[in-house]
Amino acid sequence: MNFIADTLLLSGALGAGFYCWMLGRRLRHFTDLEHGVGGAVAVLSVQVDDLSKALTLAQNSAKGAISTIEDVNQRGEQTAQRLELLLGSMHDLPQSPPPKPPSNPFFVRQAEQGEQAS
Repeated sequence: MNFIADTLLLSGALGAGFYCWMLGRRLRHFTDLEHGVGGAVAVLSVQVDDLSKALTLAQNSAKGAISTIEDVNQRGEQTAQRLELLLGSMHDLPQSPPPKPPSNPFFVRQAEQGEQAS
């Protein structure tokens, strides 16, 4: 009876040893930085760092663009107010006759071949 118990205990110990050896081997492959999940986690970590840096740069440039747009908008509103004042003051001016065309035109139409100049 002791022999059977010792044999079962030995086979159980060998089975547990084999199981631990196989588990250690799989765990080593799992955490391998080149092929396993450890490598994927390391790559993703680097990508997250790069994306956070890019996001920070994008936020800073957006803040700069917002301030520039606000400045341009403010100048546009001031210019629109000045134009409204100028247009309002134009209504107070007396009507003048339209300007006369110049007596010597700057551009003269050339007679075509079929037309006779008179």
